[in-house]
Amino acid sequence: MKVQSFSHVGITVSDFHRFVQFYADVFGCPLVGVSDAPPERVRSFFGVGHDHDVPRCKIGWIRVPGGATLEIFGFEPKLPPERIPWNRVGQTHFSFEVRNVHKWHDHLKVKGVEIVSTPEQSPRGHWFFFVRDFDGNLIEMIDLRHMYYVLAWLGPLGGWLFRRGMYKEYYR
Repeated sequence: MKVQSFSHVGITVSDFHRFVQFYADVFGCPLVGVSDAPPERVRSFFGVGHDHDVPRCKIGWIRVPGGATLEIFGFEPKLPPERIPWNRVGQTHFSFEVRNVHKWHDHLKVKGVEIVSTPEQSPRGHWFFFVRDFDGNLIEMIDLRHMYYVLAWLGPLGGWLFRRGMYKEYYR
């Protein structure tokens, strides 16, 4: 058994409308669906709210070019955001694949996006840098360059070979 592909990442947002506008304007990711969860489902499924209040949750789906989706949750009531340290177990960031990180760096700077790092090149040749959206979500902007083709075309073969060779210790 194996998964077919990466589908989506879920993000709880501070301002539903602002998040939709930000990701559309800055990254070209359109909103493709919205629904409102009934208060009882917000209580039972998400565990948000008490008997004396009426919890709400607006759920949206933002399409990222290439196929993935950002599933966004606008809860009421909501908790304040917390910065996630790199060494805390769990998710730290998500990544957008782009071409020409230097142009993207300039574009995001003009848009007023919080730039966390300047573009740098990895030992394997790809370029990347980090930004934060207005809620503090860490986003890696990455240009895989030639590695895109290596991963797309040789990824399955490489995985098969590496499982039996240099990475077999991780499969025991």
